Order: sequence, then structure tokens, then C-alpha cells
Amino acid sequence: MGQLVAIVGRPNVGKSTLFNRLTQTRTAITDPTAGTTRDRQYGKVDWNGKEFSIVDTGGWVVNSEDIFESEINKQVELAIEQADEILFVVDAMNGVTDLDDHVAEILRKSRKPVILVANKVDSNEWIYNVPEFYSLGLGDPYPVSAVNGYGTGDLLDEVVKKLPERDEDEEAALEDIPRFAIVGRPNAGKSSLINAFIGVERHIVTDIAGTTRDSIYTRYSKFGFDFYLVDTAGIRKKNKVNEDIEYYSVIRSIRAIESSDVCILMIDATRGIEAQDVNIFSLIQRNKKGLVVVVNKWDLVEDKSTKAIKHYEDAIRERFAPFTDFPIIFTSALTKQRIYKVLETAVEVYANRKRTVPTSQLNNTLQEDIAAYPPPSNKGKFIKIKYITMLKGAQVPSFIFFCNLPQWVKEPYRRYLENKIREHWDFSGTPINVFMREK
Repeated sequence: MGQLVAIVGRPNVGKSTLFNRLTQTRTAITDPTAGTTRDRQYGKVDWNGKEFSIVDTGGWVVNSEDIFESEINKQVELAIEQADEILFVVDAMNGVTDLDDHVAEILRKSRKPVILVANKVDSNEWIYNVPEFYSLGLGDPYPVSAVNGYGTGDLLDEVVKKLPERDEDEEAALEDIPRFAIVGRPNAGKSSLINAFIGVERHIVTDIAGTTRDSIYTRYSKFGFDFYLVDTAGIRKKNKVNEDIEYYSVIRSIRAIESSDVCILMIDATRGIEAQDVNIFSLIQRNKKGLVVVVNKWDLVEDKSTKAIKHYEDAIRERFAPFTDFPIIFTSALTKQRIYKVLETAVEVYANRKRTVPTSQLNNTLQEDIAAYPPPSNKGKFIKIKYITMLKGAQVPSFIFFCNLPQWVKEPYRRYLENKIREHWDFSGTPINVFMREK
């Protein structure tokens, strides 16, 4: 299960620039205007073989002339509640502000690992301002420049060092039983679906609280099913309705997705596919999890003809392309229509993730496809694929094609091979990896 690091701080200290630097992307919107980050950014960081997730909580202050402390509070509280570690970003050019003091006070009480990041040390003269941040009482400030990358290596070393250890025993205990997460944007019907599954006559064997993570696993065993429903901390907390709901749902989705094997993505039939659905889908993709798409509230749709269903399915696959090999189920959590079909399908997708194809079968079948359409030659040299095997113990089905010139096999041909694999064997709902290696 992944570990989550949150970036917090007052507006305009360079949180998004730091996020882009650490994830080596340019997805967060950076703009000199304070409070630009509306779309909550999420990314993966791999540092010296250790992987963790990072979320940029910036831009909390919504359309305000002056900076509302309460908005900053919310952002920091959420980060404290959901993250394993917090990067508190301050501005070395401006020095300590009242708002920094205020955030520091909340963080000191939190007992979460906090790393103080003094950003905007873009040239040597600013380094002399850094010691004043010791006054925040959060230990050594790390001088960095998110713009040019100065100091980010040392910062990442420290981040990795402070991440809490995973509880291997707890994870091993959960290994053998599938873990399903129900995700989707607010009001798509997740709670109704969970309630429909669990019902009043709850057959819950155990509620295991992930001690290191904040996920709760509800064991579900009835009607011949046995799996964990991944419920994330706070899913039942109704007392904090004043939070930023969208941000909260994204952070919770990250938690649930990382803790699961198969994600059941709920889409509201009455609203169609929205940007938030595509965001959550890309989180599932990035984490290489299995996928079942559930179109909920189908009872409220007037046109239920086969043609309408086909049209809806096509629209979903088009938005989620190039990954299109996943099941789509039309349900109503309210009337319980086809909800057990959802569970059956999730179990099938889990089985597909675990599927192994014997090496002899792989070679016999795929060599024919390769012969029918060989990899395009490059500068007069021909690529020969000699042998195919599956990687043992991989998180998702992974196929290794041994050939003489692996570096010359381009993306379209890999996709051709993936499509052929999917044609011959059932890997519906699960991503698969195609690797080229030198024989």
C-alpha cells in the first residue's frame, strides 16, 4: 500500500512548482496569482527505489481578497488527517509571516512527521534568510529552489527516511483475499452501493483497521463471496460536512485505490462522464489496479434501450481510451438491480489479475500473430522476437518478449501485442505490462 505525502503552506510559496519538480511533471498549474491550484494534484514519486504518492493541497483560498485563515486551516487539517508525512513549504524571500506561524502551530500539535521546506532559494543570497525559520519550532528547514531544483535531492532523502514503516504482517494477512474499493465522485451512489452490499443483516467477520494506513477493511462473506471492502478513514464521518468535499473525495479515493486490488468506479447515469470521473480513472490507471465501471442510477434514465446502453458504453470507452478492455455494468443501488453482478464481475477481474498463461501456450499462440505481422524493420535491421514468458509474482500480468533489438520496438507494436494477448486470454479489467528484453 502506498504512502502519502501532502504539501501544505500558505498561498504563493511555490507548492505547485515543488510538486512539479518532485514528480518530474508539469501537471500542476503554476501562476503568480495566489490560489491558482483548484484541481487537486496527485502524483507518484520514485526516489532511489522507494515509491510514494504526493498530493499538492495548494490554492485553498477560494476567491478571497484577503487570506482566510479558516481555509488554510481546513487544508492543513485534512493533510494531517490523511497523509503519512507533511511537507510544510515557506518562502525564503519573504521570511516568516503570521500565517506561517499559525500553520506551524497546528503542525507541531499533529504528531505527524513534518519537514520544513524553505523554498525560493533561487540564488545564494537567499540562503542567509533560511535560519529565521528555526523560530517555527519544526526542526531544520531544508533550503530548496523548486524552480531550478537546488536542494531537492537532499529533501527527498529526508522524505524517504521519515516515511513510516509498512506493517508487513498486516499486509501479509490481507494478501490472500481480494480487496475491492468503491470509488467515484461525490453523490455517484457509493454509500448506497456499500449499504446495499452489506445490508442490515451485516455478515461482517472483522473490521480490520489498517494500523499504518488509514484504510478500514470490511470483510464481506455471504452468498459465496469472500473479500474485503476497502473503506477509507473518514468515509463515515458526517460531522465535518464543511470540508472541501471535492478535495476530500480525491484524497480519500487515493487512499482507497492504493489499498485495493480492484476498483469499482461509480458513474452517475444522470450526469454522464465528468472530468472528475476521468481524474479518478487515471488514478486507478497510474496505480495499475483492476477496474469495473458501474453506471449507477440507471433506474432514473428514461431510454433504457439496447441502443442507448451501447451508446453509453461507447462514450465511456472513448473517454478512457487507450485502455478499453474493462467491464461496464448498469445498476441501481437503490432498487438493488444487478448489484450482485457487480461483485461477481469484480471477483472475475481479480482472477484475471492473477491469471498465468503457460509459457508453451504463449509461444505457440503469439508466434503465429508475430509471424502474421512482424515488428517493422528499422534502418534495414529486422527485429526477431524469439521467446515469450510471463513474469512470476508481478502485481499485474506482465509479459516479457525476448528479442534481438528491444529498443527499436515502438509503442504501436507493443499495443498490437497487448491486443493479441487480450484476444486470446481473458484479461478484462486489468492493465497488463508488455516488456521487451534482449535475449
